Amino acid sequence: MANVTLHDKHFEPYVDEADVAKAIDTLAAKVAKDYSDKTPLFIGVLNGSYFFASELLKRLVIQCEISFVKVASYHGTVSSGTVSQLIGLNERIAGRHVVVLEDIVDTGNTIVHIMAALNEKQPATVAIAALLLKPEAYKKDIPINYVALEIPNVFVVGSGLDHDGLGRNLPGIFRLAQS
Repeated sequence: MANVTLHDKHFEPYVDEADVAKAIDTLAAKVAKDYSDKTPLFIGVLNGSYFFASELLKRLVIQCEISFVKVASYHGTVSSGTVSQLIGLNERIAGRHVVVLEDIVDTGNTIVHIMAALNEKQPATVAIAALLLKPEAYKKDIPINYVALEIPNVFVVGSGLDHDGLGRNLPGIFRLAQS
C-alpha cells in the first residue's frame, strides 16, 4: 500500500485490505449466529456503506434482505454536525429485525437520526453494525452492536470511505498523513 493524495490531502496506509477482510469475516460470523433463526433486513447507509454492505452480505449464510438510505453529515474532513436525509426507506419495517450498516461511526449524529426514523416504523429490533468505530468520538447512548474495527479519532478513507468524493475505491484503509 502506497501513500495517496486526494484533492489537497495526503493519506498513508493504515489497515491493509486483508485485515479489513478478516475483520468483516469475524463480524459476519457473529451476525449470522445472532440472526440464524430470523430473516433480517439490512439497511446500508449510502454512500459509504456500499462496500461494507456488499462484503458483509456475501459472507452471510442466512436469509436476509437489503435496502439503502442516503444521509449526509460530512463536509471535507469534519462532520458538519447536522444530518439531512436525502433518500428514504420504502420497505415495510414493522415487526422486522433490522440491522443498520454504517461505514464509520464517529459523532453518532447519523445513527441518532436513522434510529429515530426507524423507531417510528415499529421494527421488532434494530441493531447497528459498523465497519469502523471511533470510540473516542462516539458519545451517544445508542449501542453499536457489531464493530469490525475500532480506530482512534483520525480521518480515514478507503473501503467505501471518502474525502470529498474521492478514495472510496481504495483497497484497505488510509489515514490522513501525520506530516
